[in-house]
This record gives sequence, C-alpha cells and structure tokens, in this order.
Amino acid sequence: MSDEQPDQQHPGWAPRDLTAPEPAPAAPGKNGKKPKRPKRTGWRRFVPRWRWVLGSILGFLLLCIGLFFLGYALVPIPDPNDAATAQSNVYLYADGKTQLAIDGAVNREDVPLSKIALTTQHAALAAEDRNFYNERGISITGTLRGLFNTVTGKGKQSGSTITQQYVKNYYLGQEQTIVRKIKELFISIKVDRNESKDEILAGYLNTSYFGRNAYGIQAASQAYFSKDANEVTLSQSAYLATLLNAPSAYDVAAHPENKPAAKARWQYVLDGMLKEKWITQAQHDEAEFPDVPDAHPSAGLSGQRGYIVEAVKNYLDTAGVVSTDDLAAGGYRITTTLEKSKQDDLTKSVKQQVTDKLGSSKVDSYVQIGAASIEPESAKVRALYGGTDYLKHYISNATRRDFQVGSTFKPFIFTSAVQNNSTTQDGRTITPYTIYNGNTQREVQGPDGPTGYAPPNEDGRNYGNITVSTAMDNSVNAVFAQMAEDVGTDNVAATAVDLGVPKATVNLNPGPSMALGVAQVSPLDMAHAYATLANHGNYRPYTFVEKLTKNGDTVSLPSEDDNQKTPRDAVDTTTSMLTSVVENGTGAAAQVPGWEVAGKTGTIDDDKAAWFAGYTPALSTVVAMMGEDPKNGNQKALYGALGGGRVNGGGPPAQIWGQYTADALENTTPVPFDLELQSGAEPEPTTSPTPSETPSETPSTEPPTSESPTDIPTTETPSESPTDTPTLPTETPTFSFGPDENADGGNRN
Repeated sequence: MSDEQPDQQHPGWAPRDLTAPEPAPAAPGKNGKKPKRPKRTGWRRFVPRWRWVLGSILGFLLLCIGLFFLGYALVPIPDPNDAATAQSNVYLYADGKTQLAIDGAVNREDVPLSKIALTTQHAALAAEDRNFYNERGISITGTLRGLFNTVTGKGKQSGSTITQQYVKNYYLGQEQTIVRKIKELFISIKVDRNESKDEILAGYLNTSYFGRNAYGIQAASQAYFSKDANEVTLSQSAYLATLLNAPSAYDVAAHPENKPAAKARWQYVLDGMLKEKWITQAQHDEAEFPDVPDAHPSAGLSGQRGYIVEAVKNYLDTAGVVSTDDLAAGGYRITTTLEKSKQDDLTKSVKQQVTDKLGSSKVDSYVQIGAASIEPESAKVRALYGGTDYLKHYISNATRRDFQVGSTFKPFIFTSAVQNNSTTQDGRTITPYTIYNGNTQREVQGPDGPTGYAPPNEDGRNYGNITVSTAMDNSVNAVFAQMAEDVGTDNVAATAVDLGVPKATVNLNPGPSMALGVAQVSPLDMAHAYATLANHGNYRPYTFVEKLTKNGDTVSLPSEDDNQKTPRDAVDTTTSMLTSVVENGTGAAAQVPGWEVAGKTGTIDDDKAAWFAGYTPALSTVVAMMGEDPKNGNQKALYGALGGGRVNGGGPPAQIWGQYTADALENTTPVPFDLELQSGAEPEPTTSPTPSETPSETPSTEPPTSESPTDIPTTETPSESPTDTPTLPTETPTFSFGPDENADGGNRN
C-alpha cells in the first residue's frame, strides 16, 4: 500500500497540508471549547484585572449597605441609662431663688430649653456643632475618626455632632469601644428622625458634664455662677460652653495655669457665635472673660439642711403629694416655706444661748436642742432646728416624738374647759378666776370621790387657794390635774387634737396625769398647736412647701383652708392667761420688747427635758432642751448641764425663744393680740387672792369625804368681784394631801 493512499478504515482522513493557512479559532460556544487566556508573565502577574477590582468594590458596597440596613433594623433606641436620668431634688428657701439643699446622688436638675438662656444655647452650638440644625444627626467623618482613634488607642475624641454626643450621654455611656461607636451611629440616625432638634439640644445640655460635680446646664450655672440657667450673661454662657470640651482643665479657679487655654477656647466660642450671626459685633467686642469664683461647698445635707430636707420629704409623703419612691427618683424643685433669715436667726440663738456654753462635762454631752417656728395665720413653717449637725446626729430633735412635753400641755386643758363650758366638781364655771386648791399632792376628786391620783407640785410647794390664772403662771400641777378631771380627759384630748396635736400621740389621754404633760409630742407638733392658739382657734395643717415642680411642670399641693375647730373665746381666753405667764410667771426670759408674748414653760421628770412654747401674733415657736446619751440614745437627766443645777423651761429654752423671736421680728411692726374673751374672764380685781395667800385654817390630815368639794374658796371674800363670777361657798371645806406613795414624781412646771 502506498503512503499516499488514504486509510480505508478511516474515511475522510487525509494528510495535513503544511502549506495551508491556520484556520480561524472557533467562536465561543460553537464548534469546540473556548481557548484558554494566555498566562500573564512578569510583574503583570501581580496586578488584579479591572473586572476583579470593580466586582470587589461593588460586592463590598453591597455588603456594607446590607450590613447597614441590618444594623439599623436590629439596633433599637434603648431606654435611657440610669446615670443620665438620675437627678437631684433641689430645695429652695421661700424666696424661690436661694438654694437650701441638694438631695440626690447626682447633682443634676433637668430644665426645658425655654429655661436655658438663648446665649447659652448658641454658645454650645458654636463650641460643638455649628451646623446642628441643618445636619442629619451624624457625621461620617467624625464617626470614622472616632473608630480609628479607638482602634489605634489614640484616646477619645468628640462624638462629632451634638446628636451623637447626646446619644452617648443619654442612651449609651462613656466607654470607648467599637461596639459602642457603631451603636451610637445607628441610634443617632433614629433619634434625629424621632426627636426634634430642640429636644435633642435640651437633652444634650441637660446630660453633659461641666465639672464641679455638675451634670447639666442648670447645675453648672449654679456651680460656677450661683445663677439659674436662664440668668447667665453672654460671657458666662460662652465660658460654660468652653467647659464642654474639657470640664476640669478649663475650671480656671481650680487650675489658674490653664487660663490662657480656657480663654482661647472661650474666644473661639464667641467668634463662632459672631460668624453664625447669633451675636452682634458690638456684643462680641464688649464681652470680657468672666470672673469665675472658687467652688463653693456643696449644698448637701450637713448642718440643719439634712433635718429640713427630711422634714420636707416626710411632709410631702404623709400629705399624699409625692411618695418617697418618687422623690428618690429625683427631678423635683421644691420651694420651701422656710425663710433663710429666720432659719439663720434660730440657729444663731441656739448657738449663742446653749452650744457655745457647753463644756466638756459628761452631762453637757447629753444636751440636745430641738425647735420649730410657724407663722400662725398661714401655718407655714418658717424655721426648724433639728440638732447640731444632721451628718453627726441623724435623729431630728424638731420632729422626734419620744420626749414628754411637760406643762406646755396645760393650756390645752383650760382651752377645753372653756370650749366645753366645764364646771368644777361643785358646779362653778371654770374661768381664769375660778378658785382651785393648789396644794401639793392634793388628791384629785372625781364625781364618785377620790381618784387615788395626787400629783406633786414643783419643790412640793403648797399654794393654797389660787385662781386658775395664778396656777397657770406658776404651773401648779395640783390645779390642772383636778381641772382635767373636771373637764373630762376625753374632752381635753379632743381639744388638743383640734389644735394640732397628732391623734396618735403616745400618752395623749392617760387620765388626770395628762396635766403633767406625759404626752410625747414633737416641738414641730407643739409649735403647730400653739400656732392655732395664736390664730384664734382657726386650724390649718402646717406646710413646708410653697411650690413644687417636676421637670418644670407644677405639682398641685393640698388645700390649706381654715377650720374653726375650737371656739375663739376659748382660745383667746387661754392666750390672755399665757401672756401673764411671760409677764409675771415662769416665762419671763421670753419677753420681747414691743411685742405681746403668750407662752408656757415645761419641765419633765428627772430633768430629762425642758420646754418653752410661745407665740406672738406673728410667730409661734417651740424650743425643747433634751437629754440624750450620744452613745446609745437613752434619755438622760440634764441636772448640772451648762454649769448650773436644775434645768427648767424658763431657762435656756425661754432664752433661746426670746432671742430668736426678737431677731426674727426685728423688722416687723408689733401688733397686739386681738382677743375675744370668755364671759367672766375680764381682768382680775386687784383684791383677788395672790399665790402667797394660804388657807385660813390648817388643813385636816383626814382623808376627804366623797361629798367634799374639790375647789376651795378662801374664807375672805374680795371687796369687789367680777360680775359674772359665781357665788362662792360660805363654808370652808376640809381639804387633804394625798400620801407620798400616790405621787408620780411628775413634771414640775
């Protein structure tokens, strides 16, 4: 077979023509496979093809967009963090401006934008975000810069927009993490969509830290300039905005070495305000760097402030205005009824009359003072003294109810006698001039005879037959124990409650011994009851609060309508007798030049407490001196305190009362008591018996019979008698002295 012959077994085969041209490559997808791309050689092997680059970019962008929308969907606006919502309660004196105390863990008081000076708003924008009202809430460059600094550890930098800074302060926190930065981005976008620009700006200014433990613009304005946020000047506004950048460093009072830097930043703020046309050129040029005073001590709870705050909180809670839990959440601005001048006067009086005189003796360490002062007509508490320092002695001596009130309770007995038209056991109407037996340990007589109760007078003194007025002057226990029985102890207790003594008072109605003041009432409660006496029996609940707001919204307070629970003639007749106590009796130290004063002393068993309760037409005040062991709180006798002997209400308590009232009313025109007296209560004739008179015959040592009258007239009849005074018995009854074992060692005066 020739080589030129075709292969018979493979039809169509022919030898290749080496001279023929190369056939064109087949089109893709046709007649064969796509030929392989020639491999790159050299440096071109390391350069990605443009299609790969474009695809990667598009893929990355799609991934980012997907992640963005996923993050936007998955990251909600969280609840505000506790630190951002925590506020203090701000307590003000009655003028509504002078700060009394700040109560709370965080020194912050949120205020609406309308309560922030416009210059402060613009200064903050000039310092932090001049395009705030036109932007969408975030700054991509600022966020990326923050992320880069966080990753590289270059420290923290501004959160760029005010919206982002607000989100960081209010919703997130100050930690520097990538996760927090990413959350901040998404939340800022949502917040910008859901809240107005004004709301965001107000939130930012209320949550930012300004140094000096001041959170928010209101606290900062007070901390640096002792002004509210709507009262600061242009220069002060620019300085407060300067602090946003570096709160501690730019406090030029604390760091005077940083004043050049602070002043440069302050100038930057002013320049920005001018550039944005928020101030005029003249305002810009006239502005001077403000004087920044040293930080003043925090208006915390030291001294009297803590006692006042606790009393106000208790009042709001018990009156049903604001619960303790709500108060704990903060945000309340409380304008109290307390007047700073009177508060200072009361504190000064206690200091000068007692605390400055205390020595190092053990008994002097027992001395505690409590006091309260109320304006009678309005029942507003004007001053309160709870102790030397709330941070050292937490129990308020002004509101505690564990000491007996002594003879300051006696006026309630007489008031009740007049209110109930009471008579003695032999049927004589009780007036200031009714004659009673004032001998010590005289057994109290009831409708069925002797009661078995025979209280002693102070020092065991026998007064004989004396008028009720004289008995009040000298705080004669025997007379008022008998009077309590004559009136009915239930009636006396009811009258005391009508005047202001709490119904749940311990030992309010123990029987005739109520005359000795065994009831345990606080100085505040007693000041309230005596204020009702001064207000002619018109009862009003006492109040500590003039105005209350919560985040700028007014909170309603209880109504304070008068309620004439006790007849005026009963109360006014009591007042007329109590003026004699100060003029002629045990309360002489409480006299105030130019003013009529009504008052009563009180001293309890074993010198454990001494009281003076009194009032003028303008002010009712009660002062108590108490004995307490500082180690365990047990009640202690005060005998020998202040270098003296026996302690009584006419001593330090009356002296404090007199000095305080004179100072507190120094600029008030004196007015007399306007009294409507009980029939038969006209001034006593000059021939009336005096305390020095004694019975005309020696008392019998035999026990009295059940028929014996308990109120003993003298055998001598005055030449002149009040026209309304009942005819006295002509026969002198026998009277007796109870045995010593019946004495209770009771209160003296």
